[in-house]
Amino acid sequence: MRRRVIIVTAVHPPSAPFLPDAYKSLCQQELPDGWEWHWLIQEDGRTDEVAPYVPADERITFRQGRPGGPGVARTMALAHAEGEYVKVLDADDQLPEGALARDLRALEDDPSIGWATSRVLDLLHDGTTVGFDGDPAGGAIERGDVLDFWKANGFRAQVHPATLFVRRGLLLALGGWMALPASEDTGLLLALNATSRGWFSPEVGLLYRKWAGQMTSHAAHTDAGEREARMAIVEARARELGSLGWAYPAMGTP
Repeated sequence: MRRRVIIVTAVHPPSAPFLPDAYKSLCQQELPDGWEWHWLIQEDGRTDEVAPYVPADERITFRQGRPGGPGVARTMALAHAEGEYVKVLDADDQLPEGALARDLRALEDDPSIGWATSRVLDLLHDGTTVGFDGDPAGGAIERGDVLDFWKANGFRAQVHPATLFVRRGLLLALGGWMALPASEDTGLLLALNATSRGWFSPEVGLLYRKWAGQMTSHAAHTDAGEREARMAIVEARARELGSLGWAYPAMGTP
């Protein structure tokens, strides 16, 4: 019986033309024997503008739903996620060769690890890439480390939530992505860090496309009042989870 890694992608019409590039990067991934990937593409809305860009491949499932933002779209996709692991891939991003296998190996080799992240390079419009200093050392990330760093560094985590690879059961237990207009992936990352150990790979695991239409470039994303509220609820959730004492793996499991 083959085992599955589920790739979850939220998409809206402006980002749909990048889906073929994301698909190409998925097709370049090699997984260990006995493993396969399945790509769940969830449109944030119901239009006729996304489907033409969805590749024809039996390993891809495309669905639509009421608009609610990328966090809602990804969480709705989980209803159809039949696999042990979930990998986030935004519609406009790409996976370098080997990224999926590294993530999988990190969690398969250590049952105490609940999630994995990796180094990111910005992918510019001319095809060049830009990296950044300040990545953590490769290896395990202990509970609470991401929250502490995020709080001390202007609400910027030392690992990127767009690179997340996570155990499906843990993701479901935390309710998926936060119900926020933005920063929903940061909210999930901090909740994961509050309840489980993580992993960071210093090898490049994501090409993060920079373009004018991406949601993080919109003025609303940096509105001071909204940002303050988002950060407050993200922090409060993580701290409450940490105070409850619940952790993955549960007591008595490996």
